[in-house]
Amino acid sequence: MEKEKLISKKEIKNRIKELSKEINDSFIKNEELVIICLLKGSFIFAADLVRLINRRCFIHFIKASSYYGNTETSGIVNFSEDIDIDINNKNILLIDDILDTGFTLKKITDFLNKRNPKILKTCVLLDKKGRRKVDFESDYIGFVIDDVFVIGYGLDFDEEYRNLPEIYYVKEL
Repeated sequence: MEKEKLISKKEIKNRIKELSKEINDSFIKNEELVIICLLKGSFIFAADLVRLINRRCFIHFIKASSYYGNTETSGIVNFSEDIDIDINNKNILLIDDILDTGFTLKKITDFLNKRNPKILKTCVLLDKKGRRKVDFESDYIGFVIDDVFVIGYGLDFDEEYRNLPEIYYVKEL
């Protein structure tokens, strides 16, 4: 696999600090925050971001997938793990690694909104605006990137490369 660095560790760290400030400033200070991390790709990003959230928070996970070993989404989103808490009238922050077509985040936010949260906001590390196929925008965006396949910092190709400390784009598989 031929890859080239797209976003450095320093850039990621700096942007996460900025995002945490935006998030901390946008929720009422004394209210708790339920953070829902979309597995698996966002776990590293979520862990780094959550450590900078300065309020009482609870962390839960949803596991969903639409890639299935490919470099492009299938468009079919399957849940294999759901949260096990009541989010009625709670402040929710849903964290994902990448927003491209919008299918996954749209389906999950629709699913969560049926549970009547007080506020539901989304945060993504990467946004590929040029790939959007459904009307969906994230509330907090780490980086807007071109339509390239990326790995590292939690992002994978067929379950590999999540452990790379920076984000790379794949030039050739």
